[in-house]
Amino acid sequence: MAKLPSKVHLNSHPICLRIRGTSVFEDEDDRKWLHLFMETGGVLQVRLHQEDIPRGHIALTTSPLTSSIMPLIWWLQPGGPYMDHMYRFWRIVHHIKEDGVEEMMLELIDNS
Repeated sequence: MAKLPSKVHLNSHPICLRIRGTSVFEDEDDRKWLHLFMETGGVLQVRLHQEDIPRGHIALTTSPLTSSIMPLIWWLQPGGPYMDHMYRFWRIVHHIKEDGVEEMMLELIDNS
């Protein structure tokens, strides 16, 4: 019989996510998160997927192009939204753990 995937919604989120490579963020526990940015109906979202990546396999980046496209860091604020280095707020759409792998979706909150 096939094993059903186990999906758990998480309420404990990383406190800080900082850029460590072209496609990699790292949290305060040194866990690596791959990201994918997407725009859906004019709304900017980022999907973060926790992966085990050896530190030596991540090239650091500080290119101006990288910092203009994506945040360099996110800080978890009281009450749940994240704030990036440009003082923009990102709401947590979901944070799940499925088959032992965490995924978090953030969405830019329109401040206009």
